[in-house]
Order: sequence, then C-alpha cells, then structure tokens
Amino acid sequence: MNSNNKVCYTDCDRPPCKSQCRMRKPNCNRHGSACYDPRFIGGDSIVFYFHGKSNEEFSLVSDSDLQINSRFIGHRPAGRDRDFTWIQALGFLFNSHKFSLEAAKSPSWNNEVNHLRYSPNKDIKIERVTMRNSVIVTIKNKAEIMVNVVPVTKEDDMIHNYKVPSDDCFAHLEVQFKFLNLSPNVDGILGRTYKPDFQNPAKPGVAMPVVGGEDSFKTSSLLSNDCKICIFSESQADIDTVKSEIEYATLDCTSGASSGYGIVCRK
Repeated sequence: MNSNNKVCYTDCDRPPCKSQCRMRKPNCNRHGSACYDPRFIGGDSIVFYFHGKSNEEFSLVSDSDLQINSRFIGHRPAGRDRDFTWIQALGFLFNSHKFSLEAAKSPSWNNEVNHLRYSPNKDIKIERVTMRNSVIVTIKNKAEIMVNVVPVTKEDDMIHNYKVPSDDCFAHLEVQFKFLNLSPNVDGILGRTYKPDFQNPAKPGVAMPVVGGEDSFKTSSLLSNDCKICIFSESQADIDTVKSEIEYATLDCTSGASSGYGIVCRK
C-alpha cells in the first residue's frame, strides 16, 4: 500500500456509522500541521513559525483535559543570534495518563532503521502506517495525530544554510493534529488558533511570519503542565472522564423496551 494515499474506513465508534477517508501521513500544507523548522498551520489556516530554543520544551496545546508538549532540538551556527530548531518529541497528558513519542537521535539517516520511539500506554491507540518511522496516534474522544520522522536533508541544509554538523542529521517529527471537543479556552502555540475569537499575531504577506511568546509556552519538562498559559488539570480531566463514562453507561428504561448503543432494555 502506498502510505501517501488516502485510506477509507467505516467509523462505528458512535452510531450511526459513517464513512471516513483520511491521509495516512501528515499533510504539512493543511491546518493542524507542525513541520520543518518548525512551521505551523493553525486551526484558522494561517501559516506561522515558532522557533523556541534548542533542548527546551513548549506547550503546543493546553486544554482542561488535554496537554500536548513538544521538545525542540537544533543548533546555532557561528554568527547567528538564535537557534535553528525542529520538533524532536511530543508529550501527552490526558486524564491521569502520560505518554511520550520521540525521534531518536542519529548521526546519519537510514531508511531501513526505525527512528521512532514511544512509551507504551494502553489508553492510546498507535497504528503503524509503514514498517518504520510513521504512526497514527489516537487518543479517544480527544485527538488524532499523524506523525512522521524525517531528517534534515542535504538539500534542506543547502537551501536554508543550516550548517548541520556531520554527527547529527537532526531527525525530527512532521506532525498533523485533528482535535475533538476542544474547549473555547484552549491555549498553546497551536491550540490557541482553534479559539473562536483568536486574532493571530502572524504578519500577513511576509516570507516567514514568526510568532514569539517562548516564555508563555515554556514547560519544565516534556510531561509537565506548568507553563504560564497552561490550563490542563488532571483532576478536571478525571471528572470529565467520569461524566463521559456515566453518559455512555446509563440508559433510561422507564418507558418499556428501549435500545441504544447495542443495548436493549426490557421490563
């Protein structure tokens, strides 16, 4: 199967069943994507860059029941006043769970080697798109994330003058997010662009509209929710989970035989 093609399937997680089609790898030119060094396309479809700093973590999305952080890698060639950066890892916090996924450091790129590593968690579905380096991560009722690991190629290095050292190909992540049930208060580098009233500060008409705010989005680690704008709360996420479970587990059987979600009530 060509993993660049769309895959179509029937989604019956919630009745009625619906036909769905999706790309199997991140589309770096569609909303919800975070690719390159790094370039984002927000929920408002506006393109912007956020460079951050090498070897630091930043919040991409912070909602009451979901936190997604990123770790940046990069370097600063002589004569440059800031780092070139790429997204090397993602950290997920939801309910009381924590999960991480990262591109393994490698001096050179080999297509036959799997450069993608992740910590196991039974509450996350991980679907391999190819034998190596591409997965779809699904967090039920919260998000679907398409992830692909790529190196900084010699062509990229030449075009952008990255001056990549010989002992590191800066393997990094291309990511595209599909979010479900975000609240109007969602924040984060990418998350805030899904707010209904968000005014994107990216300047239109410039080649690289850079958006700052590193101090607001910085977290102390990949699996922390301690940035200035972070609103994720483990206790609130647990409450929301209980409410959701009660909603799906309870049926009104007072009016005789009734059915729903594959369950039949009988007196």
